[in-house]
Amino acid sequence: MFSTQEKTEIMHFAIAALFTEQEKIMANKAAKQALEQFKKEAASEVGVNLNQGYNGDLTSRQAGSIGGQMVNIMNPVRTMKFDRHNRISQGHKITVRYSFFLTV
Repeated sequence: MFSTQEKTEIMHFAIAALFTEQEKIMANKAAKQALEQFKKEAASEVGVNLNQGYNGDLTSRQAGSIGGQMVNIMNPVRTMKFDRHNRISQGHKITVRYSFFLTV
């Protein structure tokens, strides 16, 4: 039985074998353009103006806010809380709360 990670890797290898080298180059260019567009949208959401090409004049805070916004969009944090009564203590109702964060 394969794990989810192993299944994903196998699918990537199978898909990569189907593409020619030229198709891989074209797909890579399209992916770079899509990522660049995504970065520009994230920058506009946090109020940072990106220039075409080199953006070495950005502060670390500005660059980090762009990257942080990209991560927040790609991996939203989901929070769930569960309550149950403590079954160990006899005659007492103590609420035990479990909290966890799930990132997808």
